[in-house]
Amino acid sequence: MTNPQDVLDAVGNTPLIRLRQASELTGCEIYGKCEFMNPGGSVKDRAAKYMLLDAIERGQIEPGGIVVEGTAGNTGIGLTLAGNALGLNTRIVMPETQSEEKKSALRGMGAELITFPAVPYRNPENYVHQARRLAESLSSDHGVFYANQWDNPSNREGHVRSTAPEIWEQTRGSLDGFICAVGTGGTLAGVSLWMAERKPGVVIAAADPDGAGVYSWVKHGHMQSSGSSITEGIGQNRVTGNLEGARIDDAFNIPDTELIPVLWDLIGTEGLYVGPSSAINVAGAIRLGRELGPGRTIVTILCDSASRYASRLFDREFLASKNLPLPPWLTAAE
Repeated sequence: MTNPQDVLDAVGNTPLIRLRQASELTGCEIYGKCEFMNPGGSVKDRAAKYMLLDAIERGQIEPGGIVVEGTAGNTGIGLTLAGNALGLNTRIVMPETQSEEKKSALRGMGAELITFPAVPYRNPENYVHQARRLAESLSSDHGVFYANQWDNPSNREGHVRSTAPEIWEQTRGSLDGFICAVGTGGTLAGVSLWMAERKPGVVIAAADPDGAGVYSWVKHGHMQSSGSSITEGIGQNRVTGNLEGARIDDAFNIPDTELIPVLWDLIGTEGLYVGPSSAINVAGAIRLGRELGPGRTIVTILCDSASRYASRLFDREFLASKNLPLPPWLTAAE
């Protein structure tokens, strides 16, 4: 890899590390791709990079133009930082229920942040629809680009062009399974499409939180969900444009009661200060490993840092309200 010339060049080529406990529990070799090490701190930097570069190449926007996106936070952070480097202005629409850490980060980076009450996608007041309408209402001599990460194929194409071939190279082609949660579907679909060409036998699976419908869609052919989850930025109840045409072989429903102990192990034993979506991915990798059997190589995504959720994730009252355990180190300090 050559030295990066700007922040966009620094996106990707993240390390792949062996997850000791997950590997020992399953007899497999389970690895996590350290997407929290991207410049904006998450896997969404990849989608942001490729969506913006594609929009510029197509003439949809140029320096001085406006980028608009509806996001749970991480894509907005990636778009804002990449947009800053490209001379673009960013307006981010987000549900007001998302963490204060992500809201503060977006404002600190220079994004114009607009929040709305959280309502389902079918409601016309959902933040995604609000973002689309905002983009339609704006004008700029330099272009207005509605990123639309959910249905913009440049999102998954970024993973076809970067994430999947990186994993292939890092595992020397020995990959047997790949699993991650679905937010927009870009990561899972992009890896699925690339692997279908290179090694069709790789099992592609989704890890789905409570409150999301992808598990039901994969298993039964229709979206159906129940419950809720503390996770943010994952959990989908519609077939997005990025999911269309992707081959997903299996799915696992991972409740919060299963992901939280995995999260505390990742932080307290593996030394990985990652967020809840990373834990649901690793919990899913453990499930997939047990299903495939010992001796397999499985890769998942370590999406972002726990620092983006700290005000809730380590709050005693919040965890108690969800009937979830404190991390052992906080319990021992009592």
